[in-house]
Amino acid sequence: MKMQHFPASERGVKDIGWLKSNFFFSFSDYYAPMRSAFGSLIAFNDDFVEAGKGFGIHPHVNMEIISVLLKGKMNHKDTMGYSTEIEAPAVQIMSAGSGLRHEEYNIGSEEVNFLQIWIAPKQQNIAPRYQQRSFPKANRKNKLVTIVSGEEGLQHCWINQNAKLSLGYYEQPTQLSYTFNPLNKCVFIFSIAGGLRVQDQVLQERDAIGLWETGEVTLQCAEKTEFLVIETPVNQK
Repeated sequence: MKMQHFPASERGVKDIGWLKSNFFFSFSDYYAPMRSAFGSLIAFNDDFVEAGKGFGIHPHVNMEIISVLLKGKMNHKDTMGYSTEIEAPAVQIMSAGSGLRHEEYNIGSEEVNFLQIWIAPKQQNIAPRYQQRSFPKANRKNKLVTIVSGEEGLQHCWINQNAKLSLGYYEQPTQLSYTFNPLNKCVFIFSIAGGLRVQDQVLQERDAIGLWETGEVTLQCAEKTEFLVIETPVNQK
């Protein structure tokens, strides 16, 4: 097993007033040559958006873009004809494929906090698509729930990549094992809240850790611990 610790204190930071972003990997005007990606995980941004502010219409192409909304309410409009609202806790995905344009704004009365995650696609230039799902905490107590997968399903969003995202929320101290096929796979684990130990590494809130060359990872949760597990190919295929 190999691992890399990603402390929250070492993230890149962008603060333009209405938007405060924290970057684990090179993104926008933040450049970290030794942290350009982790396997097929290209971007992982912890974003905070003021009420009434947001991202104007802009393009994407050939990228799987996932938003995990932790707090607040946002809208979504795109050139595919979607005009929707999403409220925490929820997830939305865009398979940008051959190209789309979209906008999103904080339409609530409080600050929005969402995780912006980019994963390299399995196939290029597919037809663009959008999807969203809600994941209330009451339905996720003391278990790890799949929120995004490379396989279609009624309970989660699906994307154009052999990847899986899972949200864990544990109200009591718990030890669990996360297992996966070690062939060309790695996992990236992000601590949202509470105390979390991954193998022998303690993660503070907003820390992350990447692991590869293994097929099983042990996690120990304290009370009211919430975390995200991202399983992706090591190579982008």
